[in-house]
Amino acid sequence: MESVSAERMRTMAAILRDPNPLHWDREAVANLNVGSATLPASLGKRTINQGPLGLSYMINMLHEWMGPECIKRFYMTFPQVVLDEDRVIAKGTITALREENNLQLADCDIWLEHAERGSLLIGKATVQLQ
Repeated sequence: MESVSAERMRTMAAILRDPNPLHWDREAVANLNVGSATLPASLGKRTINQGPLGLSYMINMLHEWMGPECIKRFYMTFPQVVLDEDRVIAKGTITALREENNLQLADCDIWLEHAERGSLLIGKATVQLQ
């Protein structure tokens, strides 16, 4: 994703009825106490992406690879935040190939990568191969 959209975050906040201003109010983000493991030392005036949107980037990557019904298992952690205007890339590697119930499966490590901050989301997925 070339640039995470602040507009998409505002729309998602409205759809989810999410009252957290960190997803739509840049001033609220600028006033956060930052510098922890999950929040970079300076967020500036950039809104924080909702978890479901970050998950959707990962799911879209897997769907693009093996189709819309390929995901059999999916697990994600959120070690860092995704900010508006971030350029992120969904990536993954196959860690095992196996057969289960006559299905060919790939176990994968997956992550959402930022060039400067590294892995923002980290997870595992089991995908049915075609």
